[in-house]
Order: sequence, then C-alpha cells, then structure tokens
Amino acid sequence: MATDIGTLEKRYFDVCKKQGILPNKAILAEVFKAKLKKARHEVSSLVVLLDDLKDVDFYPLLDLLMEIDSSEIDAVDMINRSSCALSGERVSSLLRAVNKKLRVVDIRDISFGKGFLLDLSQQGLTCQVLNLRSSHFRKLNMVGKFVQMHTLNLDFSASLTSFREDCFACMPNLKSLSLCETRIANLWTTSAALSKLPSLVELRFQNCLLCSDTGSSPVSSWNKVNEDIDSGHRDFGLYIELPSLYGEAIPYLPSGIEFEDVNDYEANHDHRSTTEDSSDDSEVDFSGHRQDFGLVELLPDIPSGWNELVDQQNEISFGTLDMQDEDQFTPGSSNSRHMSYTASKKYVSHHPSPICYEKHYRDYMIASLPNLKILDNLHIQKVDRETANDIFRRHFEYLPYNMNNKESVVSILQKREVRANPTRTHTSKKKLSYASRKSQHFYSRSLSAAKVGSSTWPTLRPLSILSSVSRDERRSFRPRQFEYHPSESSLMVFGTLDGEVVIVNHESEKIVSYIPSLGAMNSVLGLCWLKKYPSKLIAGSDNGSLRLYDVQNIPTISRGIYHVPPVTFDEFDQLTSVHVNSTDELFLASGYSRHVALYDISSGRRLQVFADMHREHINVVKFSNHSPSLFATSSFDQDVKLWDLRQKPNQPCYTASSSRGNVMVCFSPDDHFLLVSAIDNEVKQLLAVDGRLHLDFAIASTGSSQNYTRSYYMNGRDYVISGSCDEHVVRICCARTGRRLKDVSLEGKGSGTSMFVQSLRGDPFRDFNLSILAAYIRPSSNSEIVKVNLLESSDHYKVHSNTQQPHIINGLGG
Repeated sequence: MATDIGTLEKRYFDVCKKQGILPNKAILAEVFKAKLKKARHEVSSLVVLLDDLKDVDFYPLLDLLMEIDSSEIDAVDMINRSSCALSGERVSSLLRAVNKKLRVVDIRDISFGKGFLLDLSQQGLTCQVLNLRSSHFRKLNMVGKFVQMHTLNLDFSASLTSFREDCFACMPNLKSLSLCETRIANLWTTSAALSKLPSLVELRFQNCLLCSDTGSSPVSSWNKVNEDIDSGHRDFGLYIELPSLYGEAIPYLPSGIEFEDVNDYEANHDHRSTTEDSSDDSEVDFSGHRQDFGLVELLPDIPSGWNELVDQQNEISFGTLDMQDEDQFTPGSSNSRHMSYTASKKYVSHHPSPICYEKHYRDYMIASLPNLKILDNLHIQKVDRETANDIFRRHFEYLPYNMNNKESVVSILQKREVRANPTRTHTSKKKLSYASRKSQHFYSRSLSAAKVGSSTWPTLRPLSILSSVSRDERRSFRPRQFEYHPSESSLMVFGTLDGEVVIVNHESEKIVSYIPSLGAMNSVLGLCWLKKYPSKLIAGSDNGSLRLYDVQNIPTISRGIYHVPPVTFDEFDQLTSVHVNSTDELFLASGYSRHVALYDISSGRRLQVFADMHREHINVVKFSNHSPSLFATSSFDQDVKLWDLRQKPNQPCYTASSSRGNVMVCFSPDDHFLLVSAIDNEVKQLLAVDGRLHLDFAIASTGSSQNYTRSYYMNGRDYVISGSCDEHVVRICCARTGRRLKDVSLEGKGSGTSMFVQSLRGDPFRDFNLSILAAYIRPSSNSEIVKVNLLESSDHYKVHSNTQQPHIINGLGG
C-alpha cells in the first residue's frame, strides 16, 4: 500500500529534528500543495525548487525523495532557475533519489560545473522532460540511460556545436527535441545523429511563427501536447504550475519557448559573451569518454555574417525561397503544387541556430528524417515531404558517385570476386552480361561510396610536425603554405611564416629535410614541386625572394642545415604565388601587382615581365597540367584570364568574370575545366577551352568581404573541395553535377580558438583524402595542417592548438 503524504510529511519533520535543523518552508509548502491536490483527486506533484535550498536542507530532502516512489505522490519536478547553493554532486544525488516518478528536470548548469554534466551524461536520468540550458558543453554525448525521457530542450546552450555519433542512442522514447539558438551548423552529422532517435516526431532549431496577416500560427506540441504522444504523458506537458515563495502560482515556461523569457535570456547571454574568453577552462565536452578527451574544447565563433542575419528579425518565406531556386518547376509537378501552397505564407524566425541558414536546410532535414512530423513548429505535410525528397535528389548526393543504396564493403568485395572468377553456378546470361560490364573502376568507386557512407564523422588528425631540427633545439612550426609531392605519395612540403621550408613524410610524421630561413625569406606563400625532377621545388616568399632547392642535396635531419647553395632568381616584390609548367622549363610568379613574371629554371634568368595583365593585383597564376605554354590568372579585379605564351601574351585567349574578386584558379587534372574561387563562396567551374560557365556550385555567401575562398579538385576531377578563411567548414561537391556530398567541420580546443580554413588540397594518391591548413582566430595559437580521411570513421578525435603565433593574413596566395 502506498505511503500517504501525511506520513511523508511527518517523516520529514522527524529527520529535520534529528539533524537539529528547521524544516525548509518551501519544501513544506510543496508537500502541503501535493496533499491538497491528492484530496481533490488531481495529479499530486511535488515541485522542488533547487534555488530555495541550502546545504543543511540536503539530507532531510534526500530522505524524503527516496520514499517518493512508494508514496501517493504521482510526480516530482526539480527546477533550477538561477543560482543554487548546493554542489553539483548533491544535486545529482537528489535527482537520482527519485526513480520512476521523476517528471520534469529543469537545470541551468552554470552553478554546478563540468563534473555535474559528466555525471549526468554517464549515469542518465529517469525523468520524462529534461530542460538543460548549459554554457559548458560543446559536443553532446549522453551515454547514460534516458529511457523514460520523451522531451529534451537544449535551447540557448550557446556552446553546443555538434553531436557525437551515438549521443541519442540511449533515448529510445524521445519524441520532442529543441535546439534553438545553439551553434549547431552541420547538416550531415546532425541528421545522422538524429536518425538514431526512432520515436522523434518534433524537432526545432528555431521558432517559426506564421505572420498575423496570413493566418494563425501553427500549433506545436511545445505549447500543446502532440496528439501522437501517448495519453500517459498528457498531464506532463511543458506548461506546469510552479509555486513561488509568496504562495502564488506562476507558470513555468521552458527556455526560449515564450517571448516573455527573451529579455532574461538576452541579459544572461550578454553577460556570458563578455566573459567567455576569460579562461580556456570554460567548456566541457559533454561526454563519457574521459580517456579520449580533455575537459576543454572549442567554442566556435558564429560564422561571419550570421549575426547580421539574426538582426534582421529573420522573416522567412519558404515559398519565395522555392521560387528563387535555380531549378525550373514544371506545371502540375509536386514542386509547383508546393509552391502554390506556400508562396503566400511568410514565417518569422526567432532564435535560429546557424544550421537554419544552410541552403535547403528544411528540405534536407525532412528528407533525412522520414518519421518527423513537425519541424520548427511547422507541420510537415505530404506535399512538403515529396518536395523535400525531390530537392534533396537535385542538390545533395546521398552517397558518392550518385550511389543510391548503402552497401557493405564485404558485399561489394564478394561481387567483385564473383565477377573476376566466374564459377559454374546457374546464373542467367542477362545477369552475367550485366556483371561483365562492371569495370574495376566501378568497384573501386562502390567501395569508396560504402566507406564514406558509413563514416559520417570522418577522421581529422593534425599533422604532428613538432620535431628536433638541430641537436640543441626543439620547436614547433607555423605553416603558411603546403603542397603534396607529385610522385611520392608519402611526401609533403610546407613553408612557414618564418621563411622555413620543411619536407615531411606525412605518413610517418617525420621531417625528411629542413631548410632554414637564414634571414633571406619571410612568409613562404608560394611552393611548387617540379614534375620531371621530383627532388626539386620552387619556394617564394612575400618579400619577393625566389629560390630553387634540390632536396637530394639537403643533409640528413640530424643537422638540418641546407649547405648546398640554392638557385636564386630575381626578386618579385610582394609575391603571393608561383607555378611551374608541365615540362619543368619555366615558372611564373604573381603577387600584389598587376604584373606576372616569367622565369627560366635552367638558367635562373627572368625572361620577361608581363605588365598590366589585370586592373588589380593577381593573387594566383597557374600553368595548365599538360600544355607548357597555357596559363591562367585570377585577380581581385573579378576577372579570370587564360593566356598562351606562344602568342607573347598581349591579349588573353578569353576573359571570364566573377561578381566578386577572384582569390584563386586552378586547372582540372585533365585540363578540361578551370575551377574559379571568388570572395565569399562564389565557386564556379568553367570550360577551359573557351571560359563558358559549366557549373555554379551555388554555395551560400556569408556577407563578409574578407571571406577568402579557395577550392581544389579531389579524386582526380570527380569532386571539388572548398573552404573559406572566415568559416570552419570544408564543403565537398560533385564536380559533374554540383551536388553537395558532405561538409567537414573543423574544431579546435579552448574558448575563442575557432579554426578557419586557410588553404586546402586534395590528396593526389588517396581518394576522399585531403589536407587543410587550419588557422586560428586567436593570435596566440598556431596554425595546423589537418589531414582528413572521409573513408575512416572517427568522431572522437579533436584538434589541438599549440603555441604562440601572430594573426594570419588570410588573403594571400592559394
């Protein structure tokens, strides 16, 4: 028989008397209210306001809560609104004292610290509703048991940027999840993590409300319990009467749901903003994997231009967005039906997370989560899902090489072996004929697709280049430019901000050769290997110094000094780029001028300076990969030009223009295309033969005029990788269709040490491998070369920041 509430009350008095303390008035008031509700045959709930408790109240309350499950009380809610005198350890004990009857837990964890979060993550909770506003955790990984939880609200957790792969695997009954004004941005990892929630029907990254002139606002289960949530939860909605100290009933509103809470939030948020850089120890990885991670991880900055978008009151018209899409709608199609259905509807967004500004965000989430019924307070209709699936097919690759179905590596290998070694099994001629058409190239692509499809969180590993360069010195480097070797798959060269040139085995992470600056070079911005003479390379620095080094003549790393004098060339002032032609006879240099210089490698002479090739400075110059006389220039005057040395370039072969200044240009490996990258994510592929537009990758801009974008090819010319210096993401797109395959997000360590893409290169020897030169916004942090393997899954690696470094100038070179 259940213990009546009067007996519980008496027990509480007895424990207080035994402890020699006065009973807490707030607790007594709650017990009394629970008794009244029981007498009225209402749901008898006990609300514990943690703010009202002192340390002396802990043991009597703990004893009371341990008896709740066997009592007449139906539910317990634990609320923390501001500060709390209790330690995180004691709050955890109170939360765990109640088992099946724990209903709502509302916590602002700033009072409890990282240990509380780690315990919460590892142990789990038995509550049904968890509202957690945290300034500590950055990457969510809740590994404990949360079996009863049907609602999770993480609104305004301003440090939260991403999820670990299985962070929701312990929540089989979670139906509603809210993530307004977090810093979640990656569509791919987010949807993959959310797909582990089998019961999820409502998701929110922003509050979308229908404008008053177009009709009433859509009803969301955050204000009215969704009819799909079983009746056992109907009394446990998010609008709950809580007592005040003065005996008045006040409504408890979950964080960020009603506008009355906005002023309070903004005040708190402003206070956090002024203090978040005060210490590197201000964040915690909300994870149970202590052995793999430190407690401090990056709080990335909001992408440039995002604040401006938020400040515009965020009026969104989904119909308008559809009509602005570059694809054509045919009459009678599902797209045209959807357009007519939504064209007149305008929605106002409140407290959006950065993911909401990703192009086709809503369609991507709807297509990726087929069980979802409400997104951002808006119900998902059948026509919405049809349209979303169509937009997903047109703008995104589900798997590399347009594969439609995930297949295991073992299955693909078995099919390949069967094809290579046909047996006498009874197989139809039609099937054999089909199999015979599948080349080895087909199977290699299938294997890559299978691996990429199973590696949503690819491996990111910084190249360890901390090494002894002399017997008495141990130091770290400050890389500024790098290039893979054209024929040795294990070698890479990088130049530093201090004028050093370092050849490293990036597989073993050992330095092969080291060339000190010797006071002759400043920041190395131009590097290019020779192809026919693969031991030689050209290095150019921003002070105009140009040198040819032969790696074979560099002594062993034990001494690390370049004794054989290099070949020197006439200086090219304010150099930003060098490139060697296909026959290793000539190289070009460009920089902060409108001129390009041509050099003869064998003689060391400067042959000619081509003056005024552009109206503004020429950031990058590139020879074609196969023709020794063709080269392209990209300038901040918004033009890209193709030139032919055989015509003594007085006039370009053609000129192609961008809408912004061009940062770089490069030829595809087969010279069929030119890849052009202009400021702020304007990336286009041109036909190399005449400069006509072949493909616009339509990457969303940030609004920043300093967002220098660089793009290169990967997997031959199958894919394009693109990154910008104001963003911490690399975008991977199909070079044939422009569809987006995946985004790779960079993450660093510590508050204010956000990583940004300084430069990047696709690995010429390994499909779906690339390296990124990642710069930090904090001047005291070193840049790093980060190796990315899209074929290998690892969501547990974090990038470490090193020692002192001045701020990187992002606009120079390629």
